[in-house]
Amino acid sequence: MPRLQADADATRWVPVTDSLGFKGRRHRKAAIGMLLAQVTGAAGAPGSALTTGTPGSPAKPATGFAAWAMSQAVPFLMRRANGRVLVWVWKADPELLVVMAQVQEATPQLRAARASMPMEYDDTETFRGTYLGNGEKLVMPLPADGRTPPFATYTWDTGTHFVSVTAVCSDRERFGTVMGPLDELARGIRVVDDLALGESANVLRIEP
Repeated sequence: MPRLQADADATRWVPVTDSLGFKGRRHRKAAIGMLLAQVTGAAGAPGSALTTGTPGSPAKPATGFAAWAMSQAVPFLMRRANGRVLVWVWKADPELLVVMAQVQEATPQLRAARASMPMEYDDTETFRGTYLGNGEKLVMPLPADGRTPPFATYTWDTGTHFVSVTAVCSDRERFGTVMGPLDELARGIRVVDDLALGESANVLRIEP
């Protein structure tokens, strides 16, 4: 299964994916609380944001306890995801901005779900990644639903997988000030895959 890598600027971003224990709990709680509060589908693709509730029922905003409880478990779940999910928060203000990158298999069901998204999600622009080439960028500074926080999504279709980067901001007035760093982070996302030694005599493995 492919996994993601990114060279996030340590002066701007704090990685949540590998944070464990007491030291990283503030950043984990802030990130998970914002993701839980995100309305289903606002991330630009089904299943790309963490929500509460039972399958088939509307997503519910996170409570403080839910965010705390998940902040304890999510690092282990992300480790089991083995690089398929990466999460960062804005270092200067962890509760302002959270970014989640993920890679998903492009199943027929996922393609159908993406094709049936509301028309407002069609307002995309071409966005070129350094490693992934041309993809799509969607910026929603003022979502139609006033309860939905401003967000941006970046999506690439590799043919076999979707790579998506979703950023959720808690402050509409400050959303525009972080678009430059967001573009930079999304542009540096890349997909890597393991190759077993001896799998092919025609492949030379070179480290990045």
